[in-house]
Amino acid sequence: MSSPIPITNALSAATPPPQSNAAGRVEALAPPEAAGMRADRFLADAIGSLSRSRVKALIEEGRASRDGAPLTDPSETVRAGARYAIDIPAPVAATPLPQAIPLTILFEDADLIVVDKPAGLVVHPAPGNLDGTLVNALLAHAGDDLPGIGGEKRPGIVHRLDKDTSGVMVAAKTERAHRTLSEAFANRDLDRAYLALAWGLPAPTSGEVVAPIGRHPGDRKRMAVVERGGKSATTRYAVQRAWGAAVALVECRLLTGRTHQIRVHLAHIGHPIVGDPVYLRRAPAAARLLPEAARAALLAFPRQALHAATLGFNHPVTGQALSFASPLPPDMAALIALLDGNAQ
Repeated sequence: MSSPIPITNALSAATPPPQSNAAGRVEALAPPEAAGMRADRFLADAIGSLSRSRVKALIEEGRASRDGAPLTDPSETVRAGARYAIDIPAPVAATPLPQAIPLTILFEDADLIVVDKPAGLVVHPAPGNLDGTLVNALLAHAGDDLPGIGGEKRPGIVHRLDKDTSGVMVAAKTERAHRTLSEAFANRDLDRAYLALAWGLPAPTSGEVVAPIGRHPGDRKRMAVVERGGKSATTRYAVQRAWGAAVALVECRLLTGRTHQIRVHLAHIGHPIVGDPVYLRRAPAAARLLPEAARAALLAFPRQALHAATLGFNHPVTGQALSFASPLPPDMAALIALLDGNAQ
């Protein structure tokens, strides 16, 4: 650029210039010559110490704004005279520590490990969950046998499940396995199915939800169906069981991989997942169709009733077809027993 970008670093009066990696808020006023740049590139140039990909991730996390309004599209073109701001979180430790956390291992060899993740277990360290994660557990379990990924002895996380979603997950133990599995997930060259307990009975009982997903324009912690700036998203669903018009057990398959995709899409079509703390905003009308005991239990369920039931893929080294399944966890199974009238 031909002239410096005017920058305001809003950390404090004594805060160093934005060329540091300090956490805090950075603001930049877009000069005329910045018009037409990508927003993530403009902010990366303004900050000076973060890569464009890192800034892009922060924007997608809902940490940026333009003239006080949420900025959710990293590729949005810069508007001259607009004031851009981005909140930079405090860095987390570069190397997670091994922690002896029990794991249910479905398969393991020199290249990969497949686990049945319980609800409540965070996958990767992040602000608010710096330890006690699946990565910490995998380091303790297989740390000495990890050849290394990216120069570090660490497992390669190729896909994630939300903290309170249970079920099958695979992690790579080698660079080759990580690269091949990442490509398989990116290309949807695998088979995986989720089971969700959803309020109401979807009509039709099978079909596809095709609706773009992006950050909620008013709440950066939520995702939403957004026509402008959203990423294409498709979820295929099929009702497996139903309890009248009150609750349905729905199998979902992802044709794309967006954050909270199943949760957002089911809520979008009027059938939010039982217990979802983010996308179930009020007690659904369908709850009134249940007997009192079942209604109370489902309304009090403390997490989204979503389970990664199956995962199939080709081994990244041998090419062998692998397939894994996880039974419904006890808390979801208990809800179904209650709906069936078989609760103990």
